[in-house]
Amino acid sequence: MQGRITLTQYLIEQQRQHNSLPADLRLLIEVVARACKMISHNVGKGALGNFLGSAGSENVQGEVQKKLDVVSNDILLEANEWGGNLAAMASEELEQIHLIPHRYPKGEYLLLFDPLDGSSNIDVNVSIGTIFSVLRHTDKTRTPDEQSFLQAGTQQVAAGYAVYGPQTVFVLTTGHGVHCFTLDRELGSWVLTQSNMRIPHATHEYAINASNARHWHPPVQRYINELLMGKDGERKQDFNMRWVASMVADVHRILNRGGIFMYPADQRDPTKPGRLRLMYEANPIAFIVEQAHGAATNGQQRILELMPTQLHERVAVFLGSKDEVDRVTRYHHEMG
Repeated sequence: MQGRITLTQYLIEQQRQHNSLPADLRLLIEVVARACKMISHNVGKGALGNFLGSAGSENVQGEVQKKLDVVSNDILLEANEWGGNLAAMASEELEQIHLIPHRYPKGEYLLLFDPLDGSSNIDVNVSIGTIFSVLRHTDKTRTPDEQSFLQAGTQQVAAGYAVYGPQTVFVLTTGHGVHCFTLDRELGSWVLTQSNMRIPHATHEYAINASNARHWHPPVQRYINELLMGKDGERKQDFNMRWVASMVADVHRILNRGGIFMYPADQRDPTKPGRLRLMYEANPIAFIVEQAHGAATNGQQRILELMPTQLHERVAVFLGSKDEVDRVTRYHHEMG
């Protein structure tokens, strides 16, 4: 037990060292982490808790909601309403922002989250997770609205994700590196197990949904074809494809051993710039990846510099090992 650092201890030490982690932000992160523990508990029960299967409803994106989508969303809303740290919340599962009820005090932060990433994996017992992002409410003189949330990813003050797998882990950045905490289920504590995680610049692994290959734009087809040629092609090395269909699981693997994750736009609907949500998925994960010395672009520019125009905006995503992200981004510039 000696030498173990809990999430609370880590956050307090960050507050002392960098003087950039206000008490309200520290408490907010702890509340989110506590909610993730509750979600993890429900995920672990599965069919025993009647948590599997469809909820019989659709979210704002027109996607069929799983029971755990709804439960996880409610857990995060209820856990974060009353603490006095937030001005408002936004969820991938809700069409509009969620204002803090008048009976509770208001804070200076905005919380965005994808309550359960990788929902298609719920019923088959494959890793899923939660993603969150924290922004400041910059105009405290007015009640938050959708426009309050439309800030570039560079404005995030914290971001993280939880993965509910063989172990439950909580990965966090507040702008001073990326750190991983593992849930000690016996004690109920988040314990620091990895510090200053770094993504190798080069990699031999990639993650993409290959079933969409026929729809990809030429720059993506060029890049993937090079990887598929392996040692017989111009890259002169073999690559392995890994695809969990749960962004947090794929990203967590990349954080630990390198790789590139891609969810590009394609030719099925030219009006859609991508499938993943900028505010709930791409921005927080890009913040984490950059803090781990990786890179994240939409094929044209840095994701964190994109200025969102709507709450549920979608975006193409290329993130992970810097050398590979730079290469596929260069192909987009060269080929238009």
